Amino acid sequence: MRKPLITAFAVLALTATAYAGQCPADMAAIDAALQTAELSEADKAKVMELRAKGEELHEAGNHGDSVATLAEAKAILGIE
Repeated sequence: MRKPLITAFAVLALTATAYAGQCPADMAAIDAALQTAELSEADKAKVMELRAKGEELHEAGNHGDSVATLAEAKAILGIE
């Protein structure tokens, strides 16, 4: 019983670490794209709001939600 729990914990820890590293890269991509993006004021405001929320989630250790939030901002910008 202990071995499956240890394995599950290890997989979860590795996944969280992967997401943690992705957040700063996503934020940098958003910041760079915002410099040249041709967006409406409403879309630009939404992207900036999502980017700020993604950073807050990242700093709180909620990397899965941070990645999802930042992906939404990237979608508005049309970047991957």
